[in-house]
Amino acid sequence: MADAALVRRLLAARFPAWAGLSLREAPDAGSDHVIFRLGDDMAVRLPRDWAAHQASKDERWLPLLAPHLPLPVPVPLAVGEPGFGFPHRWSVVRWLPGTVATASGLASRPEAATELAGFLRALREVPPPAALGAGSTSDLSAWALADRDARTREAIAAVEGVFDTAALTRVWEDALAADPWSGPPVWFHGDFHVGNLLTLNGRLSAVIDFGGLGLGDPACDLMAAWTALTPASRREFRAALEVDDATWARGLGWAAATGLNAYVSYAATHPRVAKATTYQLTQVLADAS
Repeated sequence: MADAALVRRLLAARFPAWAGLSLREAPDAGSDHVIFRLGDDMAVRLPRDWAAHQASKDERWLPLLAPHLPLPVPVPLAVGEPGFGFPHRWSVVRWLPGTVATASGLASRPEAATELAGFLRALREVPPPAALGAGSTSDLSAWALADRDARTREAIAAVEGVFDTAALTRVWEDALAADPWSGPPVWFHGDFHVGNLLTLNGRLSAVIDFGGLGLGDPACDLMAAWTALTPASRREFRAALEVDDATWARGLGWAAATGLNAYVSYAATHPRVAKATTYQLTQVLADAS
């Protein structure tokens, strides 16, 4: 278990200049990391076992992507090695001010759709790894909807009586049947939902948690349309990104699959996740044909 005493030992051994700064655990840090505020301007991110490689992935790719993006992202200032019983690499990043976005907060802002679309457009337009001077891309994700088929159907069965499972099944099967992405591989965030967006003074202020960063079909990032927007603002979002019917259908499938997985896994114990995923699945069903 990562605690303040462990973090101080890790800092003292690897980055002694920072070891004397104030340290306090950040609440609601999400499911992938334990996060501690370090002084006023930094944070220490310690990955949980299932996110063990994220510090290395962030260290490699985020410095290359960040200059091309319209919002701040958590570029590591430094990455530490395992030690004192903590088994993974960990990172120190600048503290990105803001609060975790909510659907209600974003839905009330007409600009949210174009801000989200603008970030995704900029991410897609980042040059490919070879043009950035990168080597192997083996650590980049290449999500495929079909890989989630069995667990998505299991999750649909698990929400019988809570949501319209017949409609969710249609959404999922339509997504699987949609034409695949035929364009060149493009960058995607991989987990682009309200929990990974920060807002400050009512505006989007940062995008975080790039553990799912990858190259390929960008449809997975369209899940934001159903986690953060209303039917009207979704239309604006889709128009801004010029999304064709097949990609939109795959995006709807991603929104269904990720919402179902999170709802089944966390809703019973995490009220914030329950509220967010209920909104997400309700919006998916609103667009079900």
